[in-house]
Amino acid sequence: MEVGLVGLLRAAWIAGTLPILIASLPYSRLSWFRDALSGFAKRGKTMQSLSQRFTIPQRFFCHFYWVAVVWTTLLLVTTWMYAYTTAPMVSEPFLYSSIASYLTGGSHILSWHKSRSTSIKQIYMVWRSVFLLLLMEVQVLRRLFETIYVFNYSPSARMHIFGYLIGLFFYMAAPLSLCCNCIPEVYEFAVNGVAEFIVRGKSQMPAVEFDWWEFVNPLVKLGWRQWIGAAIFFWGWVHQQRCHAILGSLRDHMEQVDEYVIPHGDWFEIVSSPHYLAEIVVYASLVVVSGGADLTIWLLFAFVVANLVFAAAETHRWYLRKFDNYPSNRLVIIPFIY
Repeated sequence: MEVGLVGLLRAAWIAGTLPILIASLPYSRLSWFRDALSGFAKRGKTMQSLSQRFTIPQRFFCHFYWVAVVWTTLLLVTTWMYAYTTAPMVSEPFLYSSIASYLTGGSHILSWHKSRSTSIKQIYMVWRSVFLLLLMEVQVLRRLFETIYVFNYSPSARMHIFGYLIGLFFYMAAPLSLCCNCIPEVYEFAVNGVAEFIVRGKSQMPAVEFDWWEFVNPLVKLGWRQWIGAAIFFWGWVHQQRCHAILGSLRDHMEQVDEYVIPHGDWFEIVSSPHYLAEIVVYASLVVVSGGADLTIWLLFAFVVANLVFAAAETHRWYLRKFDNYPSNRLVIIPFIY
């Protein structure tokens, strides 16, 4: 199951990224493909109001985050409970005493170390997955809040239904990609727990001792990569929140429903789509938290970058067409580069 799931996720991210990369190639013969893909990706201000075919209201954007919150919460809770119940972190005194015994000639330690090394690596991977899902939960909860309370979508704002379906898939596959290496064990743990509850009933279930410190402490013991990644995550997270607040406030000052103004403030002073840039920073942080050794998360990140750069280019072109006085120093999405 593990190989199959990981393989499917990797294939999905590759299949999603390749068309975007092909459409981005500067060849005139690919213009039809580029236009078609751009049509699927357009939404809101970049989609012409007359093109209503196969479109849905942009306010349906909140569906992405309802799905993301429910799904990520389910994965986080089950993975965290699995880690707490079956994969406790090795205590440091025990680990140090074992190493010391090995260095002083303990004959049994070499075999113990070989048998435990894989187990310790697996435990570390499970708790790292918990940490990744926790960051994802923080992200999707804020995005859900913003779609409900910050963004005031125009009644005429539309999005292509294909883009809508891709968005739903993304927010199902992205959290799963963060824990795919341990999800078979987590799934088995959850199924066994439910089956035991059904067979025994609530009154016959064994009492579970719950220690909040032991529930959180393993996350504190994660390595420096995880905490550097978390710092990068919140850096991007805060800037995306600020940029979304700026975009949300623009409509409060519009005299007409479909009127648009040039946004200013925060990263808007350097790029046209700073909220996309911040999203890239957020997902780059997940690569750092993962230790940079998980190909599935790298492919997820590649899809995010390709998708957002492609969308940002369309947004930048729209700004240039719409406003004659658009700031010439603003780049598309990557500061000093593009």
